[in-house]
Formats: sequence, C-alpha cells, structure tokens
Amino acid sequence: MPAELKVTLLQHTPSPERAVASAGRLCYAPVSAASLKSSMDDQEVRRLVGGLARSGHLSAFEHASFTFAVDGISRACSHQLVRHRVASYSQQSQRYVRFGSAEDFVVPPSIAVSPEARGVFFEAMENARASYERLVELGLAEGRERSAVFEDARFVLPNAAETKIVVTMNARELRHFFSLRCCRRAQWEINQLAWAMRHLGLSVAPLLFQSAGPGCMGTGCPEGKMTCGEPYTEAAVAAMDFSQAAAGLDME
Repeated sequence: MPAELKVTLLQHTPSPERAVASAGRLCYAPVSAASLKSSMDDQEVRRLVGGLARSGHLSAFEHASFTFAVDGISRACSHQLVRHRVASYSQQSQRYVRFGSAEDFVVPPSIAVSPEARGVFFEAMENARASYERLVELGLAEGRERSAVFEDARFVLPNAAETKIVVTMNARELRHFFSLRCCRRAQWEINQLAWAMRHLGLSVAPLLFQSAGPGCMGTGCPEGKMTCGEPYTEAAVAAMDFSQAAAGLDME
C-alpha cells in the first residue's frame, strides 16, 4: 500500500489556554502572571482568550506551543510545510536513512482513481526506486561511506518520496497556518495535513482554535476573484473523518 498520512500530537504547553489567558491579562494587571494563572477561574480564561482572538491581539497566543509528529507525507508536501518559518522542524534525513521499498511513495488521489494513470505513476516510482538501489549498490561496492552514497543516490528520488517530520508551532502561527492551508485552494496533501493538525489542536485547546481556519469559515474568503466558490460549512467540517490521519496526545 502507498504511504498514508498520520499526524500525532506529541506534546504541548501545559494548560495552553490558561497560559495564553495569563499572558494576555498580565498586560493590564499589577500582579504577576504566575498569580493570575492560579487565581483565574475557567470562565475568566474563556472570556480572556475569546476577547484576544476577536480583537486580533494574538501575541499572547505565542506562549502556547504544540509539537506534532507527521508521517506519510511526500517531499513535495514537506517543502511547502517548511515555508512556514515561525516554526521548528526536524526531518528524516535522506543522507543518513536509506530509502525503503516501493511502498514509500505518496500517490495523488487523482492518479489513484485512474488505472492508466496509476500504471504510469507506479512504473515511474519503480524505476526511481530501482535506480536508487543500483546507485547505492555501486557506491557501497566502491567502499564509500554510507552517508555519502545515500546523499548522492537520493538525487533520483521523486517528489512523491515519503518523509517524516516533527514540527513545533506556537498557537498564533498555527492559526495562520490553518487560515492558509485549510483553504480549498491549498494543495490537497498539505490541506489534509492542516485539517488533521487543527483537529488535534481543537481536541486539547478548543478556545485557542475554535475560530481558526480558512476565511470562509469566519470573516469571509480573502481570495477575491481567485475564490473557489465552495465555502466550508460547519456540517462539512464536522463530517470530516480523522480516525486514520490524526492520533491523540502521545503520553508514552
């Protein structure tokens, strides 16, 4: 089977909503943030976080961070992901990790549904994999270092090659990421990734992310004449199935 997307929330700031509320409240309070964090009740936290989100005063959201493990995405997708610069990334190396079997490729849905297109695609992937393996064999036979062999052989691998990456973003950057990549006009793979990450964020910090997403879910589509004309509805979002793509907080 081809590689499939899996996103795991590895960890996050403890009590992220309370951390954001405390940071926001500190700006207008004569006491310490530590005192505010312990003294605020849940209703006050909801009021403060909601007010910060509505007013656009999102600097306080930067005090809550979330770390995700992402498996089963293509190099084409990871190249898009790392363009979001206010984040930290650790990606599986093609220099030190030998590329695996012919199954380690991501197949676009439009290709998967067409028998002829699938045939063309998998032939190309098999050729790339075979060329990679042959270059590795030749390089190792010459007595070269494994990392040097892998780093040269990887040049024949396509954008479809599967990769794994760990990404950490603060809540403010995640909201920005969701506004861009949850949009229907985003490339299909990073769109799926963004919705899975949003789902996991909502599961642990709904106050921080309940208003996050594409413009069509809030103030209106920002794409102008480039709009897709198919705004997301609450029902459509609620019907999304994340059972395979998104895994809850990993406590191990």
